Amino acid sequence: MPLRRALKIAQERGLDLVEVAPNANPPVCKILDYGRYRYEQEKLAKEAKKKQKGGDVKTLQVRPTIGAHDLEVKIRNTIQFLQDGDKVKFIVAFRGREAERPEAAEKLLRKIAAAVEEYGSIERQPTMEGRHMVMVLAPLRKPAPKPKPSAQPEGGSQHAQDENMQNRSQAVQAHGDGQTDAQEGREQPPVSE
Repeated sequence: MPLRRALKIAQERGLDLVEVAPNANPPVCKILDYGRYRYEQEKLAKEAKKKQKGGDVKTLQVRPTIGAHDLEVKIRNTIQFLQDGDKVKFIVAFRGREAERPEAAEKLLRKIAAAVEEYGSIERQPTMEGRHMVMVLAPLRKPAPKPKPSAQPEGGSQHAQDENMQNRSQAVQAHGDGQTDAQEGREQPPVSE
């Protein structure tokens, strides 16, 4: 269709003429509300971004002379971050003459990596960057979805309810006519003739 005719049709409908495939032969255009089209595209991009979890990079800074208890706390935090699907970047900061002995920092980072090896692996080996030594750990697997709390029905625990249902089904099976023990024990009112 000629361009002038397509523009006239779009103006009559109060819409826009949008070129969607400029490299095609002939170029492809659509008649649509361009503002709404852009809004929908942005909305789809936001939804896709929400669903995508690339994992953040959590940074933990330690010193080569860190205490044993402080190191345990850092390891616990690291395990939690890795379970959540985040990467962990360790930075060992040197002060003064500590930078002359980088092997102590590397030994410390290897110890941390060994402590969390079932949750994450080394993505970037310990390397010196100026007055810092850096190592990055990545999670081994994606985080498991968090279990949803199950709502307990009224009347007790789930185990007790399962037992009651089992007892009822046994009682019904015992009587081929479909009556339960309770129904069978009831007296029937006399029928007048």
